[in-house]
Amino acid sequence: MTIPPAVTAARALIADLVSRGVQDVVLAPGSRSAPLAYAVAEAADAGRITLHVRVDERAAGFLAIGLSKGAEGAPVAVVTTSGTAVANLHPAVLEASHTGLPLILLTADRPHELRGTGASQTTDQVGIFGAAVRFAVDVPAPSGTPSPGPEADGEPGTASAQELRDLRSVTGRAVSAALGFRSGHPGPVHLNLAFRDPLAPSAPLPGPGAGSAPDGSPKPDPPLVVPAVLQHFASPALPGDPARTVVVAGDGAGPEARQLAEAQGWPLFAEPSSGATGGPNAIAAYRLLLGSPELAAGIEQAVVLGRPTLSRPVQRLLGRPDVAVTVVAPGAGPWPDAARNAAVVVPGVAAMWFEAAAPQPSEFLERWRASGVRAAQVLDEVTCDDAVIGGPTALSVARAVAGVLGSEDLLVVGSSNPVRDLELVLGLDGPGPAVLANRGLAGIDGTVSTAVGVALAAARRGLRTRALLGDLTFLHDVGGLLRGPDEPPVDLEIVVVNDDGGSIFATLEHGALAATGSAASATFERVFGTPHGSNLAQLCAGYGVDHQLVQDVPTLRHALQAPSHGVQVIEVRVPRADRLAESRDLARRIVERGAPSR
Repeated sequence: MTIPPAVTAARALIADLVSRGVQDVVLAPGSRSAPLAYAVAEAADAGRITLHVRVDERAAGFLAIGLSKGAEGAPVAVVTTSGTAVANLHPAVLEASHTGLPLILLTADRPHELRGTGASQTTDQVGIFGAAVRFAVDVPAPSGTPSPGPEADGEPGTASAQELRDLRSVTGRAVSAALGFRSGHPGPVHLNLAFRDPLAPSAPLPGPGAGSAPDGSPKPDPPLVVPAVLQHFASPALPGDPARTVVVAGDGAGPEARQLAEAQGWPLFAEPSSGATGGPNAIAAYRLLLGSPELAAGIEQAVVLGRPTLSRPVQRLLGRPDVAVTVVAPGAGPWPDAARNAAVVVPGVAAMWFEAAAPQPSEFLERWRASGVRAAQVLDEVTCDDAVIGGPTALSVARAVAGVLGSEDLLVVGSSNPVRDLELVLGLDGPGPAVLANRGLAGIDGTVSTAVGVALAAARRGLRTRALLGDLTFLHDVGGLLRGPDEPPVDLEIVVVNDDGGSIFATLEHGALAATGSAASATFERVFGTPHGSNLAQLCAGYGVDHQLVQDVPTLRHALQAPSHGVQVIEVRVPRADRLAESRDLARRIVERGAPSR
């Protein structure tokens, strides 16, 4: 049987990706991508990959993000057809770029002779993702024409051996770039793959031989690329007074942020998705405590790890001219410095930084610790069961979710209010779960799909996954609930905090303006509050997903503690009208209670 060049090349490409560590492929079906579809289905049937099929490319992209996050940064391939299918990957590509996740985008395209001719589903896909990808190549359609010379060994009508060698070379470069082997800056890569008819085999494909790629050639070794060597900052001396230093751990900072704070005796301001939460130096409600002049004025130095994105008070701190800011930014990517105030940028933390600086905590650290304890008392008072006996609040829901989950659990948290609520209550009832979030661009795109991907990958590690989302975040990606009957099973509980709109805006200047009069309030409600009145139970029923409406916090805890099977949505309705007043009152109480004793 003669195998068309497009099919031969697709099989070789997928075999090469498998040899380089790709375990998951997400496919959004289409016609031009048929050669890749046949190849990934064949690999899945042979047990070499896990295939995930989604009909929505945006959901497919964010599912891949979740799979990579759940597998602790493993490369994941995404396959689409041509045209708008490619453009629909863009939100996920941007998130992966800013988060540093190794997605391998395999987009099918028309051959070059059909581009610019008005052929169906044809647009300019070359460079479509711009600077968001670490590596991009427009791969020409294989023709089956043997190269001149001794390498002219391809069969007529199949991709030539030289074409396959060239393809594997491109794939090796792409995977190396995606993993950041040379740059220390992982992220998405784009292979735009032109295919010429015929796009399907004329008969069922023969199985590949043992130890071979599907075309029969030996499996290639991974590229011999030496990872980048970081020249760590070699001195523990920092600008400013070391005794008045804080560690700011943003998204993706990792456990070394906590280790550094504890070794040096510095207060730790850790975002939920930093990977550095907990420990004796973690300060509860730190962003609200920064509203205390007595506490904030004492800070002279900040060491930043990861990407802090949640808090305006933290950004104001990092922008103060009297605060010396050191940013730890490994790799070749841009360093986080939104306030444009960094005094020192270093690529890593030297080992000597983790040596204990002093046997006893400093007065500065003790002052922050004591304030954090008092702030936690306020948070306990406003979120305990007695305080919400009349009905749950968004903050009490976040506490219930964090309190039920343990160290063997993963929690995917949505943007806007849920992640900020979680930041305040995480740790009130114990260490809590590991937290993952799409904080690269901090958007609400694709969060349901991301959570599904995390759950699929985490289950292989024996971990259980839940998600905490707002109603708009859930509705924005409700299509992520759509899974075909042949897809891998997934266990995931999604807690939706439903306040019928966008309450995050009520806590910003828009909410303050809305409070000035009825006309401003009506404008706010339509263009910021965006009430939707959606019936989530009916939506879930349409997708074949279990739905439960809980009325109080104890019932929510019970639902989260019970065994779960499949995807389940737990809806908790909370009020939105008083969000501005409640947030201001909480900030006032924490500042008053948490201020140092005079």
